Amino acid sequence: MQSRESLYRGSYLSLLKIGRWEFVSRSNASGVVALIAVTDQRELVLVEQFRIPVNSTVIELPAGLVGDLTERDEPVLLAAQRELLEETGFEAAHLEVLMTCPSSAGMSDEVITFVLARGLQRVSAGGGDSSEDITVHVVPLAEVDRWLEARRAAGIPQDPKIFTALYWLSMET
Repeated sequence: MQSRESLYRGSYLSLLKIGRWEFVSRSNASGVVALIAVTDQRELVLVEQFRIPVNSTVIELPAGLVGDLTERDEPVLLAAQRELLEETGFEAAHLEVLMTCPSSAGMSDEVITFVLARGLQRVSAGGGDSSEDITVHVVPLAEVDRWLEARRAAGIPQDPKIFTALYWLSMET
């Protein structure tokens, strides 16, 4: 493989080049964790927050960076528990890594780890840290399709990782 050429390095992202291929790399974290958080009442925990790049609030899975606050080699499950609590106010008794994969293989070297969170207990309101304004939605799985369709019809974008979560949950019987 050819060597990486740094074209630009910002506080959070770097623009790199290998041969003719330009791509983005996170300069402040080692990866991303996305949580498929399901309550004992079979409700999916989702979050909604404003995203500057798309100039809109977006419905998403609770998620966050791995290794951005501590060391870059922060354990994924530790980051998962931290992000779940920070964004949603829930703690999980059980966390299970389901899959690690590229988030956008043609544009970034970032990897995302999907973690199933079970045995949830609400211990705070959530809502994110001081730089975030997150609304928490707890949606019954039996109604999630209708709920998401209503948000789509209202013009609220949805992160496609939600549908990865629904796929994983459909594999459970």
